[in-house]
Amino acid sequence: MATTRAAIFLGAGRPIEVREIPLPRPRGEEILVDVVACTLCGSDLHSIRGHRSVPVPTVLGHEILGRILEFGPEAPRIDASGQPMTAGDRITWAVVARCGDCFYCRRGLPQKCEHQTKYGHEPMKPGQELTGGLAGHCLLAPGTAAFVVPEGLPDAVACPSNCATATVAAAIEAAGPLSGARVLVLGSGMLGLTAAAWARSLGAEAVLCCDKDADRLARSSAFGATHQAGPEAIADLANECSEGRGLDVVIELTGAPEAVELGLPRLRMGGTLVLVGSVSPTRPVAMLPEQVVRRCLTIRGVHNYRPDHLGAALRFLESSAAAFPFGKLVGQWRPLSSLDGESDPAPAGGAPRLGIRPD
Repeated sequence: MATTRAAIFLGAGRPIEVREIPLPRPRGEEILVDVVACTLCGSDLHSIRGHRSVPVPTVLGHEILGRILEFGPEAPRIDASGQPMTAGDRITWAVVARCGDCFYCRRGLPQKCEHQTKYGHEPMKPGQELTGGLAGHCLLAPGTAAFVVPEGLPDAVACPSNCATATVAAAIEAAGPLSGARVLVLGSGMLGLTAAAWARSLGAEAVLCCDKDADRLARSSAFGATHQAGPEAIADLANECSEGRGLDVVIELTGAPEAVELGLPRLRMGGTLVLVGSVSPTRPVAMLPEQVVRRCLTIRGVHNYRPDHLGAALRFLESSAAAFPFGKLVGQWRPLSSLDGESDPAPAGGAPRLGIRPD
């Protein structure tokens, strides 16, 4: 029987094990892909470090590029944008494969499908071992929204598209029209830099970036930030940039309760707060509901995304790759085999992403 290699995560503090795994043949609507590359997301690192729960053993990694190796007999030959798919095409796919017919799928929340397969988050089962990107191959489940990746888009730019960029696409949609807007982005990691670049591309008049890490903050100037400040100075900067009225939009991407408390008062009357980073339990956040009501504020939560957000992410990256240095956000590429025995792989040189390629 043919085999492939996969990096098996066994739990926080335990070494990753690279093992040989039987290579399945795709059935029904499944598609088997050769993994081209996978970048480690912040949530992968949180799982590895025990900051979030994930079933084990598992194959982590959900920011994945692959080339189609084989279609199941009933698998679609058209991608989610209507483009033909053939063997050898480089593709990416939505992080959640959905059923399309459950309560949440019918209500526009396919990322919350009651029968979902979530790539990089599933426990290993016989015949379903290859659901993460830290492997030589990945088996795409029925209901997976796959997209052919433009050939001119480098792996380092395209790889994070189906997590970081697509999530920002959902956040940008939740924020509303940004032309002429004054926007505060809290956090200058992968998502924050992408949000700054996208807001600026949409015509935001001012994009303020805030981060307590000076090196991360400095990087934001190359991604569209017009103003930068640490948490201690952001209130004064926001007042200065808005003639004291407050900002149109705040996008929170750190998940820190202090950042939420910092961002909400920065809004003008009628402003919108988009919460993206709060994906782990924290202490309660101090908030005055009376102020939310009297100031006509909108608070939106975004978790994961719909398939059309991934399509928007790819279009944004293709149109703006020359304007912003997204490729530099993957600081290092390592072979899959190098993960064997590691307990905490981390990006090099302060870059937001570590890239892994099968070898």
